[in-house]
Amino acid sequence: MLKILQVRSIFRATVSCNHSYHSTIRNMKFIKLSQTDALMPTVGLGTWQAEPDVLQPVIYEALELGYRHIDTAFNYNNEEAIGNAVKKWIDDGKGVRSDLFITTKLPHVGNRASDVEKFLNLQLKRLQTAYVDLYLIHVPFGFNCDHTTLTPKVDADGNYELDMETDHIATWKKLEDCQKSGLIRNLGLSNFNEAQIQAIWESATFKPQVLQVELHAYFQQQELRNYCTEHDIVVTAYAPLGSPGAKSHFVNKYKYSPGVFPDLLTVPEVVTIAKKFGKTPAQILLHFLVQQKIVVIPKSTNKERLQANMDLYDFEMTQDDMNLLIRLDKGEKGRIFNFLFWKGVENHPEYPFKEVKKDICTESN
Repeated sequence: MLKILQVRSIFRATVSCNHSYHSTIRNMKFIKLSQTDALMPTVGLGTWQAEPDVLQPVIYEALELGYRHIDTAFNYNNEEAIGNAVKKWIDDGKGVRSDLFITTKLPHVGNRASDVEKFLNLQLKRLQTAYVDLYLIHVPFGFNCDHTTLTPKVDADGNYELDMETDHIATWKKLEDCQKSGLIRNLGLSNFNEAQIQAIWESATFKPQVLQVELHAYFQQQELRNYCTEHDIVVTAYAPLGSPGAKSHFVNKYKYSPGVFPDLLTVPEVVTIAKKFGKTPAQILLHFLVQQKIVVIPKSTNKERLQANMDLYDFEMTQDDMNLLIRLDKGEKGRIFNFLFWKGVENHPEYPFKEVKKDICTESN
């Protein structure tokens, strides 16, 4: 059974004159992971779309504000910036490595057993750490890798070259070896569906502890969350605010414009509850998930929003408040991230979103 823990003294108080820092540390809450009893902060800093030159000082500032959970990935191209910021913070005497919970992910171009150690070792080097606290398989499908650029190969028509032999079981076994050797403390998955998780679960010696998926008020994934609860898997929500900046990213980088981009911060129910508690709409959306024992990793590079995104623990919404937000769920129609910006990905045998693929097939007939 998943439990949220309030821990008042697990981390050293290192900034004696900063009252807000002490307040954040004092009120920080954690969730205990299965098998290792590791404590995972329920609020972390997401870093997708964060450019390295902008992110490095932001990471240092976030650590000063009390963040202890940082989420990144090989595909974000910012692990080096995070490593530099963390090293400076430690070198400045502000904390030690064991204070932190760092998550990164095996990339789509390394999603095979033979590539696990190569990418993991490169990521450890970039992060300047001997281990990561949590390592996730980023997506269930794999791409053929251009080993010069460490990016997916793309054919003449713009289709990504899929590795049709993606083998989750073999990859997971290799990750188990890395966990036993101490390079990885905890293991999990990202963007996997229930059937894919179950296949790994049945063959795993070290069971998946965390599942990171898109999750917000318009896309609540209740069935998948129920499965995770039954298997003692902690759920981490990416895009917990609906990823306001994602549309411009997709349009500019991939020339892809998905239709679903909600403005969750202006939804009347969210605004009403925010006024009731004297909180921002963003704080309400994040608290809504944390109160349900879901870890959130909102991304921001603004100091005030960084602080506000952690200020979630001094109030409790009533069941009526919660029900207002639960009723906002749009099911699959609320999904933003279907990965179709990678042209042709729906043809991979491990493409995880069957309903999306079904809609594509229907539209093409």
